[in-house]
Amino acid sequence: MTRTAEIRPREIRPRRRRGQRGWLGALLLRLHFYAGVLVGPFILVAATSGALYVMSPQIEQVIYADELHAASAEATLTLGEQVAVAEEHVGDTDPLTAVRPAPEPGETTRVMFAQEGLGESESRSIFVDPGSGEVRGDLTVYGTSGSLPLRTWIDQLHRGLHLGDAGRLYSELAASWLWIVASAGLLLWILRARSSRASRVREAHDQPRAATKGTGRRRLLRWHTTIGLGVVLAALFLSATGMTWSQHAGANITSLRAALGWGTPVISTSLDDSQPMPDEHAAHHGDMTDPSGDALPEHFDHIMEVARGVNIDSDAVEILPPAGPDGAWVVQEIHRSYPTQVDAVSIDGSTLEVVDRIDFEDFGLMAKLARWGIDLHMGTMFGLANQIVLALVALGIGSMVVLGYVMWWKRRPPRAGRLALGRPPRRGAIHRAPWWGVAALGAAAAGIGVFLPLVGWTLLGFLALDVLLGFLSGRRAEPPEPASPSSPPADPDRTASTGPRTP
Repeated sequence: MTRTAEIRPREIRPRRRRGQRGWLGALLLRLHFYAGVLVGPFILVAATSGALYVMSPQIEQVIYADELHAASAEATLTLGEQVAVAEEHVGDTDPLTAVRPAPEPGETTRVMFAQEGLGESESRSIFVDPGSGEVRGDLTVYGTSGSLPLRTWIDQLHRGLHLGDAGRLYSELAASWLWIVASAGLLLWILRARSSRASRVREAHDQPRAATKGTGRRRLLRWHTTIGLGVVLAALFLSATGMTWSQHAGANITSLRAALGWGTPVISTSLDDSQPMPDEHAAHHGDMTDPSGDALPEHFDHIMEVARGVNIDSDAVEILPPAGPDGAWVVQEIHRSYPTQVDAVSIDGSTLEVVDRIDFEDFGLMAKLARWGIDLHMGTMFGLANQIVLALVALGIGSMVVLGYVMWWKRRPPRAGRLALGRPPRRGAIHRAPWWGVAALGAAAAGIGVFLPLVGWTLLGFLALDVLLGFLSGRRAEPPEPASPSSPPADPDRTASTGPRTP
């Protein structure tokens, strides 16, 4: 007997009224899903490269052991004599930009020069043995952090995938969205935790196999949630500090700090009191100034002696010659571990009088927080412990991204292929939201989009994609139109093989 297909009338669902409960959780879930799926790759790359970067100082100590360590245990040469050795090695072609005396016995002194053809914030560094005067190495270093070539390569990978300014958009996108994804996940957990304990216990008893299945989606969700709760605060911190390095959001943050008077004090090197706003990220990328004044090697010892008598007491220091005939010398501490030592003093080279001084203890609260935040982000504030924590946090963030994709894959339709995409969370949260909720979310989205431009543009892209997917889903869900009286009868054998069967 041939079975004929029965055309079922389209199911008419009751229209949901605005103001129904649960709209916020549904909206957060949908935002968390789209941001995780579409921005997840950028966050994964940033987290992985960041974990590699924070451990790079130890790698440098192994790879560049000859350059960093001196054969002599004690320093027998004056600083001026070491500078003269480096200048003789380089010649008269490259101007000297900075000197970093050996911070500890058994380490080398760095004498840095500007060289044509180097990238921004890069300098040529000559590593001199302070005991024997031997030139131990000649490498390109990056910024005030003094990164050697390997760490510089990892740093550029983390910041911009070695694609220049265009590549930096990836890291800004990751940093700008990380706090949104983390906040949405935390709010989802809070909303779920507010549900009745009895309901959660009953659900666990009703589905014991799903709750204990090692590869089940529920199991993966528990891992995703547990790791997320463990790293959420660190993720928010990394997102906030990471945005300060970005192009568009970073510029807005700098302008906001300047408007609120939260800037970091700048050492004065001349009678001109107008100084640009400082860049705390100098520890990361820095800026070297080409001197045009006459800085003789023996001057470095005199300048260092004066600085020691003022406020420079750290072993990790950098001496900057005058940027011009009328400029002052600058000696600044570059010790980034806690307690923070970033005092600076400027000195008149002709009279050896102090022109200006800056002490970290006199910094404003926001300037101190900015300094500490950047040092924590880079893993330098508490040494190895800071590095290990950051590496674990970065790996945790990366693992959450991977778990999120696996859960999405497990949401694919039944009997779908292994490469099929999973289903997004249900639609309709906006239709159930009260008018004031829609207005508040719209205002918040607009404000965030203006301050964080990449978030604004990508959020519009998410909305456009969601509308398109909803339109396509609605087209697929439409039932076939009933045959008109003038239409020929359908082939029962054909409809039996394609239409739904009835008992």
